[in-house]
Amino acid sequence: MQREELVAHCLAKPGAEETYPWGDAELVAKVGGKAFAFINLDGGTVGVKCGRDAAEAAEWRERHPGAIVASAYIGRYGWNAVDWTGPVADDEVRELVDASYDAIVAALPKARRPAAR
Repeated sequence: MQREELVAHCLAKPGAEETYPWGDAELVAKVGGKAFAFINLDGGTVGVKCGRDAAEAAEWRERHPGAIVASAYIGRYGWNAVDWTGPVADDEVRELVDASYDAIVAALPKARRPAAR
């Protein structure tokens, strides 16, 4: 997957916004003020919510050892860092981004959820 494709997929989500809280090296895609994807623009990884906790997220790490790892600091909350530059199929990367977005939207108060398109 190309970086532009990943960014476009994230930002095409209803209510998605592009932020750079730590400089130009990492794009954080948010919905309702909450992050659903941390895109490392230099390193080729995207951090996404892959489950309710580390145990659920571990299923993805077991399927793609080395290409999907627990995210630093937030891995215990179900976040994984996914190598989107080739080891993980493009459709699976999109699936993970979609699931992360859906999980974050579901946790938002109804007033902050984006309207469906």
